[in-house]
Amino acid sequence: MNNIKGFFFGILSSATFGLIPLFTLPVMEQGMRFDSILFYRFLLASIAIGIVLLIRKQSLKIRLSEIPALFYLSIFYVVSALFLFWGYNYLPSGIATTIHFLYPVFVTLIMTIAYHEKNSILKITAILMAICGVACLSIGENDREISLVGIGIVLVSAIGYALYIVRVNKSRVKNMPGMKLTFYVFLFGSVLFLLNTQINGGLQVISNGNIAVNLAMLAIIPTIISNLALVQALKNIGSTLTAILGAMEPLTAVCVGIIVFHEPFSVSLATGFILIITAVTLIILSHPLEKVIRQLQTRIYRKQK
Repeated sequence: MNNIKGFFFGILSSATFGLIPLFTLPVMEQGMRFDSILFYRFLLASIAIGIVLLIRKQSLKIRLSEIPALFYLSIFYVVSALFLFWGYNYLPSGIATTIHFLYPVFVTLIMTIAYHEKNSILKITAILMAICGVACLSIGENDREISLVGIGIVLVSAIGYALYIVRVNKSRVKNMPGMKLTFYVFLFGSVLFLLNTQINGGLQVISNGNIAVNLAMLAIIPTIISNLALVQALKNIGSTLTAILGAMEPLTAVCVGIIVFHEPFSVSLATGFILIITAVTLIILSHPLEKVIRQLQTRIYRKQK
C-alpha cells in the first residue's frame, strides 16, 4: 500500500510541477523578472501553508537543531529554481529542461556513492529511457548554438534538486510532518529570493489582477501541491524512484504547450511521450518484475544443480 501511495504522490508531484510554464510565461510576458516571480511564488505558498497549519492547530515550533537542516534544504531548492530560470537566458527551454532532468542520474549516483544503494538493471533502463524521452521532446525545437555556460548553469540546477531530494529523506527533519517541512523550506526560500531581488535592482510590484491570479495559481498548484506530494513520495518510495517518476514533469509541460500555447505535435514529441510513459510504467512495475526475475533465476539455478 505504501508503494502505491508513493507512486501516486510521485506522479502527482512531477505532473503538477510541469504546469509551471502555464502560470509563469504570462507573467514574464508582462515584464516581471524571474527573481521577483520566484519570491512571490514561495512567499504566497508559505503563507497559504502557514494558514492551513494554524487552522488545523498544528504547532509551528521547531527545535534549534532542526534549523540548519531546514536552511540548507531551502538553499538546495533555491539554487535549483534560480539556476534553471537563469539557464533559460542561455539555452532553449527544451534543452535546458533536458539537462535539468539529469537530476535522477545525480540522485542515483549520490545514493550509490554516499549511501551504498544497489541499483537494478530495470531502474537503470528506466533512467535511460526517461532521459531519451525528454531528449526527444527537445529535438528540432531551436537552432540556437548550445552554450557551454548555459549547460553548466543548468547542471548546477539539476545537482541542486538532486541534493534536495536526497537530503529530505536523509536529514534531521525527515520525520517532520510534510506540510510543516514544506512551510519552512518555502519561508526560508522566499527570504533568499528577496535578497536576490535586491541585488538585481529591487522587488517588482504586482501591477494588475492578471499577474496576481497567475502568481497565486503558481504558488498553489506547481508549488504547494507539487512539493507536499514530493515529500510524501520520498517517505513512501525513497529518493531514487521519486526522482525517476519526475519524467512526468516535462511530459506535462509538453501537453500544456500543445493544448494551451498551440505548439506543434511532431514525431519526436510522440516518441518522447511513449518513452516517458514506458519508463514510468517500468518503474511502477519494477518491484514485482524484480521479484519474478529473482524467482526465475532461483529456479534455473536449482535445475542446473
